[in-house]
Amino acid sequence: MTVEQIIIMLIVGLVAGWLAGLVWKGGGFGLVWNLVLGVAGSFLGGWLFKILNISFGGIIGSIVAAFVGALIILAIVNLIRRRR
Repeated sequence: MTVEQIIIMLIVGLVAGWLAGLVWKGGGFGLVWNLVLGVAGSFLGGWLFKILNISFGGIIGSIVAAFVGALIILAIVNLIRRRR
């Protein structure tokens, strides 16, 4: 992975985290944490879509994959928070 690809993935993750925070019931975990979870979600979504052999082209496909990953991470973190 090149430095350029990592920077693009970070930017896509920030956008996906922001979108996931808008969609998530209750607004997620605040803007900063949603952005952080979005970046983690971009890596998770990219990996998951590759494993499932799902591909969309271009930047929109990357945002969709990152958005799905961010929602998965938000769901997991939300479940962990509820158990406390």
